[in-house]
Amino acid sequence: MIANRPKRLGRRTASRRAAPPTGAGEPGFVVATYNVHKCIGVDRRHDPARIAAVLRELDADIICLQEVMTQDGGPRPLDQEAFLAEATGLRAVFAAQRSDHRGRMGNAILTRFPVLAVRHIDLSVEGYERRGALDVDLDAGGRLLRVVATHLGLRGKERQVQTRRLLAALAAEGGRVNGGSEATLMMGDLNEWRGRRGGIRALDRAFGRAPAPRTFPSWCPILPLDRIYVAPPAELLQFDVHRSPLARLASDHLPLRARLAWRAAI
Repeated sequence: MIANRPKRLGRRTASRRAAPPTGAGEPGFVVATYNVHKCIGVDRRHDPARIAAVLRELDADIICLQEVMTQDGGPRPLDQEAFLAEATGLRAVFAAQRSDHRGRMGNAILTRFPVLAVRHIDLSVEGYERRGALDVDLDAGGRLLRVVATHLGLRGKERQVQTRRLLAALAAEGGRVNGGSEATLMMGDLNEWRGRRGGIRALDRAFGRAPAPRTFPSWCPILPLDRIYVAPPAELLQFDVHRSPLARLASDHLPLRARLAWRAAI
């Protein structure tokens, strides 16, 4: 469980300029999760450059993205994760969840840290859309950090199955959610707005309850669909929703951002 409740950034900071929670002398590093909606904004424009601009505003060390598209053919072929990586100067890892005539769509991780290993966790449930999680190991300043980017289903029972499968996969791969020498960071659009009554209670039990600010829809957020979970020896110090004018336009979700730090050894 998270011992101390993370503090929320001041309302002026979060709602106006949404300045990143970085600063000289402050501990840790910044992480974010963002459903980019295939780089289609609320004005229905397909504009990857606008999403890239929001990512630069976040100035995060690790960003988990959902609904990233790769279009191999057609009049405007575009590899969105490669474009966003080049536009931000970050490394990119991508895993497709589903493919159709329009291309492949899935999760991506952008990071400043070296990538040590890449895995994919199948979270598909029969009768529903294909879902998955991108599971990577990063060298975060000389410390091993496991990062999981995911996008869960729309139905509560579906999410219950997916969270159990996700936790089982973490354990099978040697992950220790409640302790050990490896920290686990899990972020994504979990499509959960019902709190303790919803389908992700297993995650709350394993990691401790995550902050759940409203992130959807971006122009008038009323639903807390996105989450950031972390397990020791890292801890969540503070979080905010990035509400810049550009973020309100670029996607139907707002980015959720947090600061992580390694716990001091006792």
